[in-house]
Amino acid sequence: MSAASKLLRWSAGLASAALLVGASTIAQARTTPAPEVKGKKAAPAHAARKTAPKAAPRVAAKFVPARPSIGQLTGLHATEDPLDLKSAVALVVDQDTNEVLFSKNPQAVLPIASITKLMTAMVVADAHLPKDEMLTVAPVDDLDTGKSSRSRLKAGVQLNRGEMMHLALMASENRAAYALGRHYPGGLSAFVEAMNRKAAELGMADTRYVEPTGLSSQNRSSARDLSLLVKAAMQYPEIRELSTMPEAQVVVGNRPLSFRNTNGLVRNPEWEIGVQKTGFISEAGRCVVMQASLAGRKLIMVLLDSAGKYSRIGDAERLRAWLNSATQRVEPGR
Repeated sequence: MSAASKLLRWSAGLASAALLVGASTIAQARTTPAPEVKGKKAAPAHAARKTAPKAAPRVAAKFVPARPSIGQLTGLHATEDPLDLKSAVALVVDQDTNEVLFSKNPQAVLPIASITKLMTAMVVADAHLPKDEMLTVAPVDDLDTGKSSRSRLKAGVQLNRGEMMHLALMASENRAAYALGRHYPGGLSAFVEAMNRKAAELGMADTRYVEPTGLSSQNRSSARDLSLLVKAAMQYPEIRELSTMPEAQVVVGNRPLSFRNTNGLVRNPEWEIGVQKTGFISEAGRCVVMQASLAGRKLIMVLLDSAGKYSRIGDAERLRAWLNSATQRVEPGR
């Protein structure tokens, strides 16, 4: 008999033995009387069966596939680059000379999500509205709730304009940004008009805004335009300060709440960031724009439609390492 045949017979024997042991155990359980508790007879088996609670039926978790971004739908992620970035769009520009150091699909016009809030903050700053004026958070149904966005600001909460701007820039609070637009002279429509007018003044020809939060996928721009936006935002000391604070505490209602910056790089001592803003909705993917001092230069970095929760930060780190390496290679030849 072959070794394989012996193994099959041995396995079958084990299975038969297991079945016999199981059947014997079940039969013994059926014939063995229930134990008595001292001073009290044990309940009969049929009573136990009646009173035992039924196990809750298992419900399979519903799998909801991630919605593809515009960059994925249009094939931008298929574009190869020497750093194998996960972002569909990337641009690194010298702030002072406008020299392009790295480029990947810079002319693609895509949803920009909460990067919108940089323009929101600039329009508010340009209006010179009182920072201590109290603004009221709008009811939830005034916002686009189809993006599954979260907010710690309940409808009816009041914060002053300065606090609303702080939370919009640092913690990317959508309701704070929306409140800034609603309380602009002339209302939300006048605010959006001012956003688009400012974009035109900056030469952002590929850019269009329809609301102040970035929840709408109709807020669109290109990497080239966003580099102009970041460069302009650097001219506002308040925006620089508020967008790069690692965290802050704001009294909401009667209790203080702590908010953290959505860009973890501001807490990294290896990064010197002058201004920044992150963004995410499904159509836009993960996005980030920054001005940072890298490799001895002031650089503007734009990363759009990155696939993966942490990939935009990984791409920024890859670019930083590449820039530092390139600088080290150049210096000995000087």
